Amino acid sequence: METRTTPPANAVVLFAGRIMSDWQAREGGRPRWKVEGGFLEVVPGTGDIMTRVTFRDLFLHLEFRCPDMPRARGQDKANSGVYLQGRYELQILDSWGVKKPGPADCGAIYGVAAPLVNAAKAPSAWQTFEVVFRSPRKMVDGIEAARITALQNGLVIHNNMALPAPTQHALDQDLLAPGPLLLQDHGSPVAFRRIWIVPLAEHA
Repeated sequence: METRTTPPANAVVLFAGRIMSDWQAREGGRPRWKVEGGFLEVVPGTGDIMTRVTFRDLFLHLEFRCPDMPRARGQDKANSGVYLQGRYELQILDSWGVKKPGPADCGAIYGVAAPLVNAAKAPSAWQTFEVVFRSPRKMVDGIEAARITALQNGLVIHNNMALPAPTQHALDQDLLAPGPLLLQDHGSPVAFRRIWIVPLAEHA
């Protein structure tokens, strides 16, 4: 399935290659990641960043690039993550060549569910996540879980999967509140470009 690189007219463009005015550090204040050459790059040790705007339901388009780290192993190999609403992590990792991906490989809902297929490209290649996210709902008998459908490089990696609880290192546990898009600093210089969201419900 071909991915779309140009945002539609109703998109909220969060990063287009030059400025980070829509972002802040996780703890507040100015983010300290690097912007050059049209992309945004993690500066290891400077902390996570997140959007100033918050969302409920959304469609996300995001492009990322894993650095080539041939001496690294496991979770040290080009690790980062994309947190939807700051609570549900879609894992980024150099998982090129992994025959049976697990719940910590690229495209996984971290610690919860492996991707349906290993859609990862080789390190240094640009890759794409496209995500439809439905936020939790308050119901008469409790809270209906969030749901996610996700594609990586045009391949379906999660199909309308329920997310009953936030993943590790979530921003908070306030399931019914809108939340930001959060990008993780996990010690690897992962790069990002072309990040935009189409809100499918109100955003604040």
